[in-house]
Amino acid sequence: MPRPHGFRYEQRGDGTVVITHHQRAASTLRGSRAEKFLAEVMSGDEQLVMARWTGAYKFGNERMARNHPRNR
Repeated sequence: MPRPHGFRYEQRGDGTVVITHHQRAASTLRGSRAEKFLAEVMSGDEQLVMARWTGAYKFGNERMARNHPRNR
């Protein structure tokens, strides 16, 4: 599974955090959610954390699900 890439975040003066993916807004976080995100992004892999917070990442089981008998 490829590692997530293309994510960036911007912390604005009012405490809002905007996460973009390939220059398109993917998520906006405010208040306590923004604080939790910033703490997590400082302690881990930034790209993976941003992908997880936006929901724009794959679990790696898509190929198996496609081949499952009920999905044929």
